[in-house]
Amino acid sequence: MNSKPKISAAELAEQFRTFIDPDFVITDDETMKPYECDGMSMYCEMPMLVVLPETAEQVQRVMRICNEHEVPVVARGAGTGLSAGAMPHKEGVVLSLAKFNRILDIDPLARTALLQPGVRNLAISEEVAQFGLYYGPDPSSQIACTIGGNVAENSGGVHCLKYGLTVHNILSVEMITAEGDRVTIGNDALDACGMDLLALMTGSEGLLGIVTEVKVKLLPKPEIAQVVMAGFDSVQKAGDAVGG
Repeated sequence: MNSKPKISAAELAEQFRTFIDPDFVITDDETMKPYECDGMSMYCEMPMLVVLPETAEQVQRVMRICNEHEVPVVARGAGTGLSAGAMPHKEGVVLSLAKFNRILDIDPLARTALLQPGVRNLAISEEVAQFGLYYGPDPSSQIACTIGGNVAENSGGVHCLKYGLTVHNILSVEMITAEGDRVTIGNDALDACGMDLLALMTGSEGLLGIVTEVKVKLLPKPEIAQVVMAGFDSVQKAGDAVGG
């Protein structure tokens, strides 16, 4: 059985430009250069093209077209990761979620926020500070990294010692599958029986779907923050103290 003929970059771009602003369907090497790697710059690869949709419906159409033509898709947030999770495929599409940058809803009573994946990690805490709240996970790149990338990489930070990783601080994720289906995993309720699909999705680096919305838990800001210095005469004792 013969495999389907490969679609060219020009043909693919032409299809995308029927429903995405042509300025955000990028095919020239100079403009695509910033997308050749993430923070792990020792691994680089130029993609076939880059596309920046701005609605979930556009993401669905991109995924359906790429699935039909067997074209690989790599999702990209801010590109701050250090694991080559956003490294392009030379015969594939980079799907940037940079235009998904809105905070959709904040519920200070339930201590939750509904976000698009391009919202910066630090921007969450800055926005909810007026309610005496903040978002726990604090990667070192939090000034630039996005919540969608945090979900893809299960990001942490120094606060994870107390508050856990991203997987412990999200309630639900809306995502687009490889076939272009729009599904939501997780919910506001307590854990249900069965497979924990939300935990499976978190840290999967985009292999299982493209994140289009995230609902996160918020924490009350501590009344006081104080530095404590302690000395230990063994690594074991220091580890026990941190773990406790």
